[in-house]
Amino acid sequence: MVVGGCDIGSATGKAVVMIDGQISGGSVVSSTTNPELTARLAMEEALNKAGLSSIRDLDYLVGTGYGRLRVPFANENISEISCHARGAHWLCNTVRTIIDIGGQDFKVISMNNKGKVVEFAMNDRCAAGTGRFFESMARVLGCGLEGISSSEMSETPVSVTSQCSVFAESEVVTLINEGNKLSDIIAGINNSVAGRLVSMVGRVGLVEDVALTGGCSKNEGLIKAMEKLLGVTIKRLSVDPQLIGALGAVLFAYEKKDGSDAHPPSLQTDRR
Repeated sequence: MVVGGCDIGSATGKAVVMIDGQISGGSVVSSTTNPELTARLAMEEALNKAGLSSIRDLDYLVGTGYGRLRVPFANENISEISCHARGAHWLCNTVRTIIDIGGQDFKVISMNNKGKVVEFAMNDRCAAGTGRFFESMARVLGCGLEGISSSEMSETPVSVTSQCSVFAESEVVTLINEGNKLSDIIAGINNSVAGRLVSMVGRVGLVEDVALTGGCSKNEGLIKAMEKLLGVTIKRLSVDPQLIGALGAVLFAYEKKDGSDAHPPSLQTDRR
């Protein structure tokens, strides 16, 4: 059985191909102004990595993400919230809370022991705490996203109070001009975002284990800040966190094509 999952978000398009229950190819591409084109580019790369030549080689494909309705070759569309829960559960069935940090929004998802969504909350009205926010901060600091993701410890992190990207930029410029160390400013930015995310976790309710998904979950500095505020150890999933939505979509595709509740054997990773 050959199935696919395609996750079209605001900043990137992601795709996963699964052959006979095994992940065979995955891709992350930058979003274009045309969601259909983004979907095709993502699928073509994933198919190529899986050794396949065409979308027609797929038995079933599920689309997800904000652009899921613009994936014309998808057999079905499923919400990214359900897909992130399904993907994370397959990778680690002890996860009960997911924090998904995307390009323009973030979500906190609570799920049960079967990977079904119980409750969720999301912020989609402001870019603060999202990938766009980190890109803005990295541009002002001139350190790139890799620099913002630094897990270098700071003994004296500065306070970054502005939640709005525009005001935060001005605040960071002021901190630079005052002679603050780059590591202290980066730590302050990560602490600020972590506080915002933790506040939303409180709205849903913290239930361990906790995992992060989305591109920003590659930020080790942010993860450490959140672990300190939440008082928990955040699970590191074994698959690229940007692919978790597409992974969930491909798992739904597997089940839909099989016509039952059957699903591929879980990887059941338990990484700290």
